[in-house]
Amino acid sequence: MIHSTSPVQVKLGAKDLRTTKGDPQVLKNLKKSPIYIILDNVLDTYNIGAIFRLADAVAAEEVILCGQTETPPHTRIKKASINTTEWVTWQYFADAKTAISNLKSQISNLKVVAIEQSSKSIQYDKYEYQFPIALVVGHESYGVSKEVLEIADAIVELPMFGVNKSLNVMVSLGIVLFKVMEKKPKILSKAPHRLVQGEAEG
Repeated sequence: MIHSTSPVQVKLGAKDLRTTKGDPQVLKNLKKSPIYIILDNVLDTYNIGAIFRLADAVAAEEVILCGQTETPPHTRIKKASINTTEWVTWQYFADAKTAISNLKSQISNLKVVAIEQSSKSIQYDKYEYQFPIALVVGHESYGVSKEVLEIADAIVELPMFGVNKSLNVMVSLGIVLFKVMEKKPKILSKAPHRLVQGEAEG
């Protein structure tokens, strides 16, 4: 077991992550980024798992799974996430619009940014990201729902220079997430590191 009473960053290798169960006390004290990731009917369980891994990489506050998106526990999600579902807070909503309304009622000044190709979109690296922020990604074929696009504060997209019209949802999210992180104050570096490789809950 890993215990802490002050903000920390826990660092585990992939091998240890796969077998280490999240300690509630440590989870409570993990330093988080003011980023929320909303999955609007993302169907592929490997995409879902990989998005959990991305959420952990940027220390996102929460992943919100909506609609037809599968939820943990799920074998393929666990495999793709390398068990980061144990370390990333998540919840489920029947639809993304309701999830966004719920977030906005709790978090003042929340900016909702959809990652989608649209006549109203701007290039992802031209947008001025602000915190707190919620990033929305959608269905692999149909994209972010119309209802969500209508209430989003902004829509961003990645330019495509080849034959393919779009990138994988997880890849697109990853690129935008790390662009967002460029805007974030370096508060994570102030949290003490705790190396806990090799410790597994038995």
